[in-house]
Amino acid sequence: MSLPPEKASELKQIIHQQLVKMDVHGRIREVLAETIREELAPEHQQLSTEDLIKALRQRGIIDDVMKELKFVTDVNEKERTSAPKPSTHFVDREPPVLKKSDGSKMADATTLLSVCDPVHMVLIKTDTFGETTLVASYFLEWRSVLAAENGITNVAVELLGVGTESKVSVGVLNIRLEMYPQLNKTLSPEITNTQFALERQKTAEKERLFLVYAKQWWREYLQIRPTHNVRLVKIFAQDENGVNHPVCSYVRPLRAGRLLDTPRQAARFVSVLGYERAPVIGGGGGKQEQWCTLLAFLCRNKGDCEDHANLLCSLLLGFGLEAFVCVGTKAKGVPHTWVMTCGTDGTITFWESLTGHRYIHRPINPDDPPLVEQPKPLYPYRTIGCLFNHQKFLGNCQPSDAVEVCVFDLHDESKWKPMSGEAIKSVCSPGTSSSVPPFPPLCASAIDAAVTSNEVELQLRILVSEHRKDLGLSTVWDDHLSYLLSPALAAYELERTTSISAGNEEFQDAVRRAVPDGHTFKGFPIHFVYRNARRAFATCLRSPFCEEIICCRGDQVRLAVRVRVFTYPESACAVWIMFACKYRSVL
Repeated sequence: MSLPPEKASELKQIIHQQLVKMDVHGRIREVLAETIREELAPEHQQLSTEDLIKALRQRGIIDDVMKELKFVTDVNEKERTSAPKPSTHFVDREPPVLKKSDGSKMADATTLLSVCDPVHMVLIKTDTFGETTLVASYFLEWRSVLAAENGITNVAVELLGVGTESKVSVGVLNIRLEMYPQLNKTLSPEITNTQFALERQKTAEKERLFLVYAKQWWREYLQIRPTHNVRLVKIFAQDENGVNHPVCSYVRPLRAGRLLDTPRQAARFVSVLGYERAPVIGGGGGKQEQWCTLLAFLCRNKGDCEDHANLLCSLLLGFGLEAFVCVGTKAKGVPHTWVMTCGTDGTITFWESLTGHRYIHRPINPDDPPLVEQPKPLYPYRTIGCLFNHQKFLGNCQPSDAVEVCVFDLHDESKWKPMSGEAIKSVCSPGTSSSVPPFPPLCASAIDAAVTSNEVELQLRILVSEHRKDLGLSTVWDDHLSYLLSPALAAYELERTTSISAGNEEFQDAVRRAVPDGHTFKGFPIHFVYRNARRAFATCLRSPFCEEIICCRGDQVRLAVRVRVFTYPESACAVWIMFACKYRSVL
């Protein structure tokens, strides 16, 4: 079996590093001098290869080298001797066999040197109102510690701002790196520096080749139709540090473990992460270019539509769907990104990552006669220029880029011009140092839903009472009525997640029983993605319906408020609040 060239060069490099680490060349020189001096006559001091190998074997040097170089095969004895299996549609695999391992055994320095993933550090500022701001995003090259004496090194790194301030220093961070447990042997700085230089050279060459290919692809795309130059075909995007990456590297399959159970629940999770456009300095109404890395997006719990779409597409890919990020426009030509999934039956579904809404796409046939009734699109999207995921990039080359007339037959190259899958893989596959860093696993919520619900509800009661007091009104709370509002809030969240409405009949029946004859009931539900009670109350007062309930005047007025916090991964949450009142109707 022959190795591909890149694997062969990596193997050579590993062997070379091992030989340097064991100082094999120096030991060979010693054996060579000793053998010539002691074992060969002066007139026959021409040493053959066989004589040298024999001398190295006698001194155990070859055995030492072979012990250090461990070769692992993928085929075990059980697979060699297993009986043939019947052919089925699914790939049949042997169940995994658990083997004993030495937990205290640690990878050596050479193995660690091949781990090229940096440590991604994100600096977030949180103000007194709980608002978060991304301050800095830094990729730390940690492998310098492999060449440090005693496995300890101190590093001072300059942190730069993000977005429009990506060239402005925000401070210096002093970092102490230490290996636990300590390495038996450290590498020399020459070896680590050589490794870094090789990686940079390899990365630069891959990026250069992809850029050459992308330029050629774009020229071919423009030759199809000159008007293509105004379509939103986005091949590269800048991250928070102002570094360009191929858009395909911002998406990769992401599995949420047991934190999210369904694709629709994943869409709900993404929609409750806050929406915030990247800040723009100056006027002109332009849109700041900033596609955040996943860690930066999750740490500050908010981002632009591109960040939401990339995360949702990654989660849907993790759930086994064929998902793509779509780049296009909404009404009035506003640039926008959303997610599309292709069903095995050809069904095209659009997912709006900011709201969690789903839309089935039924294309309009412009060649149909006028009398033929055409489907009316419910989605807000107007045009589409391209779509992509972690393996594919396709430019829309149909006569019109209007979404309503687009046909999403992605295998038809007369409608969608594809990029080479190999070219995308060279710069976007996980592990390539030119791609965006590996996605962090999603973390479970640290928020206690019941405790937080009670806290926000108590704060709202105080705010309502104070507000009514300022108006000269007394406040009497009806705890039973407040409790009866819970099923409605649960039903609202269920409907947002699954598009299924349930439990409304029971809620209405309970309210009718709680409100006596001759009394009027009014309720106002509202949804937030933050837990700041004062901010939520100020927003509620701007609604005339809610303000009417909170400031209700009349006979036997009883007020109710219920808060229900639904938690999602990464401290994201959906907060439902319902204000209600009942009072005696006086005609």
